[in-house]
Amino acid sequence: MSTPEETLSERLQKILARAGLGSRRQIEKSIDMGQIKINHKVATLGQRVVEGDRIDWKNRIWKVTEEAPDVQVLMYHKPTGEVSTKNDPEGRKTVFDRLPRLKAQKWINIGRLDLNTSGLLLFTTDGQLANHMMHPSANIDREYACRIFGEISEQQIDNLKKGVMLEDGMASFSDVQAAGGEDHLNKWFHVVILEGKNREVRRLWESQGVKVSRLKRVRYGGVFLPKQLRQGQHRQLNKKELDILFKDINYTPAAVQLIASSMR
Repeated sequence: MSTPEETLSERLQKILARAGLGSRRQIEKSIDMGQIKINHKVATLGQRVVEGDRIDWKNRIWKVTEEAPDVQVLMYHKPTGEVSTKNDPEGRKTVFDRLPRLKAQKWINIGRLDLNTSGLLLFTTDGQLANHMMHPSANIDREYACRIFGEISEQQIDNLKKGVMLEDGMASFSDVQAAGGEDHLNKWFHVVILEGKNREVRRLWESQGVKVSRLKRVRYGGVFLPKQLRQGQHRQLNKKELDILFKDINYTPAAVQLIASSMR
């Protein structure tokens, strides 16, 4: 435990976001609405918390403790037909259904895959890591295997590399590689993008008048989807793999941080 002179303090919205309890914007809104209390008093925006503080929110009590972070990252092979949200109004299966249960932490998905896209999906217990990996400034590339229905010319591929104006701005592939084909109408390509806009890979191909008949993410940054990891299965990254990931994305977890753990 720290001495009084060494006591760490952290902004309330930052500590709750890192614990995976919501985005900073969502938490700041809850603070503005007077929904969060610190030590039985309504919290104010920008207020800092220290070890031992009690946080009341969402009908739960959290106590701030100072301890080494236990950062976990899990890879999941998403099948088609699963949504990337925790709860679906239509009752469809979600990517969270098969994940291992956690006690004082929660899984946060790093990006999403749409209903008809399969492949690598990453989860972490570190909200700060998730935000870092999803932020456009991190320039973390994602690789997809695409089965394309229709003829593809060199000019079309060149267009996709140079950039295409979509309804939400310019988009492009940083790399496109042919990967063989099933017949003269269906061909496989591997493409790489640096952003994660909604349906970006599909929309880019569609801008060239062809259709994506299958789409699978095979890599996110330095994490590759293992061939032996079957659809619906998951595996946690070991320490060596985590070290490689953190180095690749230029991320350093704090040696000691304040985390909020739920109290029953």
